[in-house]
Amino acid sequence: MIWGENEKAYVREHLADDTARLLLGAKREPGLDVPFLVEQIEARRQIREKLPSWYANEELVFPAKIAAEQCSSEQTALYKQRLVGIGDRLCDLTGGLGIDSYFFSRKVREVVYVERFPVYCEVARHNFQALGATNITVVNADATQCLGQLPEVDVFYIDPARRGSGNRRVYALSDCEPDLPALLPVLWGNAPRVIAKLSPMADISQTRALLPGTVAIHVIAVRNECKELLFEVQRGSEEEPLIHCVHFTAHGEEDFSFTQAEERDAPLRLASAVGNYLYEPNAALLKAGAFKTIAVRLEVEKLHVSSHLYTSKELVKDFPGRSFRVEQVVPFSSKIGRTLHREIPRANIAVRNFPLSVEELRKRTKIAEGGDLYLFATTLRDGEKVLIVGRKPA
Repeated sequence: MIWGENEKAYVREHLADDTARLLLGAKREPGLDVPFLVEQIEARRQIREKLPSWYANEELVFPAKIAAEQCSSEQTALYKQRLVGIGDRLCDLTGGLGIDSYFFSRKVREVVYVERFPVYCEVARHNFQALGATNITVVNADATQCLGQLPEVDVFYIDPARRGSGNRRVYALSDCEPDLPALLPVLWGNAPRVIAKLSPMADISQTRALLPGTVAIHVIAVRNECKELLFEVQRGSEEEPLIHCVHFTAHGEEDFSFTQAEERDAPLRLASAVGNYLYEPNAALLKAGAFKTIAVRLEVEKLHVSSHLYTSKELVKDFPGRSFRVEQVVPFSSKIGRTLHREIPRANIAVRNFPLSVEELRKRTKIAEGGDLYLFATTLRDGEKVLIVGRKPA
């Protein structure tokens, strides 16, 4: 790996260029490994928004574009710092690009980065040095085969690979590599705690059953897209895990915590009619399944058991999600579908528990996309199909 001033200048100069053309013109750049540099350009494009501090550092190198695609974002990596202590020794068993190892190192006493691919280890050593992370030890080994040689630590961190044969994506924990449920008893021989980063598509209840000792589950969403599930597992624990729903918005952070037992025992609050305000929970809450708990805690009512939209007479200012002031509720019919665009020529449409997709509804109503009106097509508790029109409250 050669990463000198000429290489940095090439990447800087061509960062916005067509990479296919750069590869075709590789012969015009003698002395430069253009395929490698194109990989750097494409990797940097991947991290520009999600990892701005690394994007801004020209000294850093990336082993592969796919590593940049799959790595943690800066926001989620910083969140993970909250789960460890200043005096902890941490071992990252699936080092990869080293994002999580680096951000952990900024808080804990010591990090052991373990990675089976030599090129990733070479890049990690280079990057950690460039970042001034002097408390990280890089170990080139297979995590499942080197545990006996690793020092005792306070916490293991693991992000099992979620790609199967043929590079297909997998979500079931048993299909990931390494097999965490099988490895867990061995890990507990070296550390009392394990933090696992899992696919946002994984089923929370099924995963909890596979990971005994789970004390906390963190559902992390960024800009209303669920990004990660974090499971904190503690040796010997039998306590009911707290589920933390964390949503990073453009303006801050929304947090809501509950237990599955609380959700199971909560009464179902159904609305008899749509009130003055409508609420749509954020992606973290929807993934975690806090459907009844959110209604009880914030004194709102659900429109239908399967609609996952809520309403209230008075505005709930801190609702974790989007809030709307209801302007009208239109019973849905084929007739209203043909004429509604005259009254509402433009709107942002969403469907929740409704027989038509957004595209089908837009085609049927001829309502154009955009504007400051929001139209939710949904079903009320009595089965009536309605279109709820609202605006964001001032």
